[in-house]
Amino acid sequence: MPYTVINLGGVAIGVGIILMFLIRWWFQEKHRWAGLVPFVLAHIYGLLAALATFTAWSALGVVTWLAIWIANVGGWAGLVVGVGGNAPLVVRGNPVVLTDGGFVIVFLFTLVFIALLKWAPKVPNSKLMTGAFSGVCLALSGNVAGMAAVPLGSAVNMLGSGFTGTFT
Repeated sequence: MPYTVINLGGVAIGVGIILMFLIRWWFQEKHRWAGLVPFVLAHIYGLLAALATFTAWSALGVVTWLAIWIANVGGWAGLVVGVGGNAPLVVRGNPVVLTDGGFVIVFLFTLVFIALLKWAPKVPNSKLMTGAFSGVCLALSGNVAGMAAVPLGSAVNMLGSGFTGTFT
């Protein structure tokens, strides 16, 4: 199974990305609310992707594992080497349980995300990628995962039951 634990440095990277994006949004994008939408939706997708693939061997699971590994290494370096702190593990213990329909919705959201990256010229890919990366970084931390897992998992399962009810 993929190594899906996040350390405090990885969480710090995720929060740092959000803070940097908010500063950019405030000063460079003149705090227009529409400028937040791609980043926030991609962040939610990143949360969902990491929660859905917790300990799963899948293509999306490998991508989220790689993002978590990058965040852990970069965050560890920033905290331990950069400022002399520590980077303890802050992982959530229980995976989110999705129904078959819930996994269909995650699959469909993944296809939409890929399509936006490829064919949406007015949506900057940097907003989508950094939003999803920060979501993955924060998804497995104890408090964030606990708060996000229940509403995201429930919503995706509900959408999935509607989808499977329509097509089965």
